[in-house]
Amino acid sequence: MSADSPLSWTEDGQPRSRLFGDVYFSAEDGLAETRAVFLHGCGLPDAWLGRRRFVVAELGFGTGLNIAALLDLWRTSRPADAHLHVFSIEAFPITADEAARALARWPELSEIADLLVRRWPGRARGRHRVDLPEFSATLDLAVMDAAEALSGWQGSADAWFLDGFSPALNPQMWSDEVLGLVAARSAPGARAATFTVAGHVRRGLAAAGFAVEKRPGFGRKRERLEARMPGAAHDAPRRRVAVVGAGIAGASLARAIRALGDEPIVVEADRPGAGGSGNPAGLVTPRLDAGLGEAARLFAQAFARATQLYAGVPGAVIHQGVLQLAPEPRDVDRFSRIVDSDAFEPGALAMLAPEESSRRLHEVAPHALDQTSAQVVRPETILQAWVGQPTRAAVAALAPGDGWRLIDHDGRTIVEVDAVVLAAALNSRRLAPDLPLQPVRGQASWTRDGTSGPAAAWGGYVLPLDGGLLFGATHDRDDEGAEVRPRDHQRNRETLRAALPELAARIADAALEGRASIRAVTPDRLPVAGQLAPGLFALTGLGSRGLSLAPLLAEHLAALALEAPSPITAAAADLVAPDRFARRAARRGASS
Repeated sequence: MSADSPLSWTEDGQPRSRLFGDVYFSAEDGLAETRAVFLHGCGLPDAWLGRRRFVVAELGFGTGLNIAALLDLWRTSRPADAHLHVFSIEAFPITADEAARALARWPELSEIADLLVRRWPGRARGRHRVDLPEFSATLDLAVMDAAEALSGWQGSADAWFLDGFSPALNPQMWSDEVLGLVAARSAPGARAATFTVAGHVRRGLAAAGFAVEKRPGFGRKRERLEARMPGAAHDAPRRRVAVVGAGIAGASLARAIRALGDEPIVVEADRPGAGGSGNPAGLVTPRLDAGLGEAARLFAQAFARATQLYAGVPGAVIHQGVLQLAPEPRDVDRFSRIVDSDAFEPGALAMLAPEESSRRLHEVAPHALDQTSAQVVRPETILQAWVGQPTRAAVAALAPGDGWRLIDHDGRTIVEVDAVVLAAALNSRRLAPDLPLQPVRGQASWTRDGTSGPAAAWGGYVLPLDGGLLFGATHDRDDEGAEVRPRDHQRNRETLRAALPELAARIADAALEGRASIRAVTPDRLPVAGQLAPGLFALTGLGSRGLSLAPLLAEHLAALALEAPSPITAAAADLVAPDRFARRAARRGASS
């Protein structure tokens, strides 16, 4: 047990909260309590019969016992082709080792517990997604206070496990504000269950709109509560979704849609990776925003999700760990503030003194930020794993109707679908002209002469490549030329020489290959990820950070298209929504 652990262990091996002085589960039989209070209390499994998508939300993730028991029931009784989505909240997360010790009490859950522990969510403040395809399930954990987590959640629960520590010891978890948010995030007909019958909890649930009843309790507790929202349950419809584009944005969308149980139709005019995702290697690093606001947290979450998913693609990761050079004192101060924040996992970032960064880079170097979980990846491998078999066609127009028709240049219908996501980078504006996208040409250069080197960034970058090094890249606005230019190879050499002159000298005579691609950027340099019209969505404007941003934002788009809970907050969704430019213009007009 570490000094900062939120739990301690009793003499008989029970986990107990050091912060609230309460047990994590019943000393009599925690699993039996979970089944009686939460599973039975929410009418499970009957409540999910006949459903394609079912959402369970929980206050108090703790040791994960409730979710392990839920998954155990789900795997034996779920409807065919159904998907379970779990949203849980934990302000004081424990480690995977602590969870394994707590869950080891129930050998009947060992298979599920082992899987859950192996994929145990992170501890950084924010939101963490855990994929459980073996059970057709997804877990989102919010590491933060309950009110903040519920305010930002873009989901609607069919069942609630209200399992915070005792209301007398943890009153904030049971406040009228939190219970009101529980009701606001409940689907019609939702059920809630809890072990407590405290008067203010009963009154809070009733005031929020629940019909509340006392039921016989478990073990020494004489009573417990069950509550129900009025209305009839609504199931998410099955939808055919077309994705236009097969770069990293389109590939990420295809993966995210499949993860929710549907099969996407990917339409690509050329081939996967023909655009900005076609370089032989790419960097996956976070955008380093010392402001630590909503944008910074979104970028940190996106980076963590991207590295998690790429690590699961065989052969995708070439190298792990990237040094971000800090040549100026202001860079050192900025990076230090980020290291000291809680937006990244413990140990994911560390400041290096010049002596250490020089040792790592094998030449004189300034301070550097060691990004230990950053990656160098093979985009082609990721696209092959995620895209599937695309439909080869150029989309010339979209025709709305009951859904959408994708039409080619000869006026023929390519496919008819319920929803469309535009993920074709700059070409997305041909189908949605109001998207404020600007072209930025980037040419990368690489060697195949066997030279090895580090993964480092400083404005430019260099990274190890199979059989050589890749470095660059140019950044030319309003230039859509895709040809490889010798003078841009020279510009890339000069960029490398300015930061790492000894490395640049080693490859001074090496023959260079290269590739130019056109990035799409927006006026505020934030991506576009959201709805353009009913059934029409866009994921574009990723700039040079598509590999870092696309996986998480694709899950947000898939959730919008398929009526599933989004992994990002409402504030983050607003930050990247396509209509933000129009809203800002309207505010400027009103103020003037």
